[in-house]
Amino acid sequence: MKCTQFYPVIMTDKVQETADFYISHFRFRPAFASDWYIHLQSTEDEAVNIAVLDGTHETIPEAGRGRVAGGVILNFEVEDVDAEYARATKAGLPILLALRDEAFGQRHFITADPNGVLIDLITPIPPSPEFAAQYLE
Repeated sequence: MKCTQFYPVIMTDKVQETADFYISHFRFRPAFASDWYIHLQSTEDEAVNIAVLDGTHETIPEAGRGRVAGGVILNFEVEDVDAEYARATKAGLPILLALRDEAFGQRHFITADPNGVLIDLITPIPPSPEFAAQYLE
């Protein structure tokens, strides 16, 4: 399989509210917008996309219809996680995990969108020797 693009789609009953959240706090812009689906594209890198879909829409198979987002973490690698942390706290976003360094090679914090989807903002840092040995080439 040759994948030409990959992006998460958040199923929700809060389509516009969810899209507005990512537009306001994560520098996305709408590339397509309807009342049931909004495709968002990063204003900084057009290869970075996310979509928001009404979880009851007829295009969703019956077995999955009506479900809402959950059980997923969206990771955003950023150049300056400290600046993003300051911006997120100033904006009043929920901070579920405060900014910290991890021995496995990340400086990060975790917030959440209006659906409870976890968002992990990360700047890679050098891992500890113990974890460095676990990275594969």
